[in-house]
Amino acid sequence: MPRGFFFDNTRCTGCRTCALACKDYHDHGPDLAFRMVLDYEGGSWTRSADATLSQDAYAYHISIACNHCNSPVCTQVCPTGAMHKDDLDLVWPDARKCIGCGYCTMACPYHAPHIDQKLKRSSKCDGCRTRVANDQAPICVEACPVRALDFAAAGALAERHPDAVRSIMPLPPEGATDPNLFILPSPAAERAADGNGRIANRPEAGLA
Repeated sequence: MPRGFFFDNTRCTGCRTCALACKDYHDHGPDLAFRMVLDYEGGSWTRSADATLSQDAYAYHISIACNHCNSPVCTQVCPTGAMHKDDLDLVWPDARKCIGCGYCTMACPYHAPHIDQKLKRSSKCDGCRTRVANDQAPICVEACPVRALDFAAAGALAERHPDAVRSIMPLPPEGATDPNLFILPSPAAERAADGNGRIANRPEAGLA
């Protein structure tokens, strides 16, 4: 039963509580994060003949982690079978098999897997599988103060959120991995569909 995340782009304020709760729950240091928040912005301003100014600027935030995709490229490129889908349909690496080659990190268009520099092995969001097995929500979902995140079976999320889409800028198109990610886009995200915006916090997100 595929499981995934719903993200309400109209609610998210970019507060990073989800990312910080995840770091705290997994006892991560400053250089490792399973969930990140992207700040995406675009638009410009113009000066008319009478010297008045007008603008079409926009900005929004995206909370993103592993989407536990139906066609996860990280599992496809893993040479040892360490990166796999378990019986809960959650994707994570088996540390006993991982050799730290980094192929999963390079392949994932969502930048979900990371190489843990201490363990020299792949590490990533596993959907808080222990919590899910006990009918609890992932810690990021529980921590969100504005309830912008949800986690459930993919079919249930699709029914709950019929207006959701599978991708907004700057995320890759859904055809890349068939992610179990459902997004309610904000008006700003709809305006950004032309792809002329930019990620404003690339260094923070580890994308610099």
